[in-house]
Amino acid sequence: MSCEPLIVLDGIEKTFTVRRKAGPFRREKREVRAVDGISFTVDRGEMVGYIGPNGAGKSTTVKMLTGILTPSGGRLRVAGIDPARDRTRLARRIGVVFGQRTTLWWDLPLRDSYRLVHRMYRIPDDRYRENLARCVDLLDLGDLLDVPVRQLSLGQRMRGDIAAALLHDPEVLYLDEPTIGLDVVSKSRVRAFLRELNAERGTTVLLTTHDLTDIEQLCSRVMVIDHGRLVYDGGLPGLHAAGDGERTLVVDLARAFPPIDSVPGARFVRAEGPRQYLAFPASASAAPLVAAVAEAYPLVDLSVREPDIESVIAKMYGGAPGGTHEERRESLM
Repeated sequence: MSCEPLIVLDGIEKTFTVRRKAGPFRREKREVRAVDGISFTVDRGEMVGYIGPNGAGKSTTVKMLTGILTPSGGRLRVAGIDPARDRTRLARRIGVVFGQRTTLWWDLPLRDSYRLVHRMYRIPDDRYRENLARCVDLLDLGDLLDVPVRQLSLGQRMRGDIAAALLHDPEVLYLDEPTIGLDVVSKSRVRAFLRELNAERGTTVLLTTHDLTDIEQLCSRVMVIDHGRLVYDGGLPGLHAAGDGERTLVVDLARAFPPIDSVPGARFVRAEGPRQYLAFPASASAAPLVAAVAEAYPLVDLSVREPDIESVIAKMYGGAPGGTHEERRESLM
């Protein structure tokens, strides 16, 4: 197997020309730079989070990686293939799940969609049966195989799409919001499935999501894109440190108490009757806080809420008051 990175982006750019009204009878053209000189590599077997606010350029990047869009500049290779020039050959080596856009056939039962994938990719029969059985079991699809795709809930269809993307044994899997619309149990099942897929088969995963728990449980590396530029590439603790992120400890007590403001490392946020909210650094462990609260108060229940991606990135840029966008970006690199 080659030691070269599976994915290589070198100075990739993507610009779009848009037209807007400039008067009653006139329109003017404007160039929008969706991706602005991004460079990174992804090694085989990595699970990487690719995150950022809406409109940051995430989807545009993934579409260039799959060959749907052609870069305006720079060099791009996936498994040694130029996606834009040889999209058909690349399709056999990648799997894609695009959020709320299904790749399944809307009016067909899930089982028939999988049979079409079987034919399209010319998957050997034994391998197809083995992969299908594994996906059906681990993603809990057994009761859904004969249900038309249009009758599936968003969460059910998402699991169905993930299975379809993996039937042909892709080397790299692009996932856009894979746990959207899933309940807590289903999210846990999907995450466990992806971890097992990566560990057993070495499948490379590039994950875009707004759920930091997906990143924490699946990815050892995270890249942040904003305004079309890569502003962070490293571990999740470093991201929280750069963005001064906070998690929230939600504490349910047996009855209402005065604000819990004496726990070291925590900051009282607000109280709602017997429920209190404490903020603490996202890079810190919640265990000491939980122990301190449980020792001093009649604890009924608690949970930890993660910061959302937008708030983390907003704090990253807000951490340099008065600085320009470029100055703040440079401080993060």
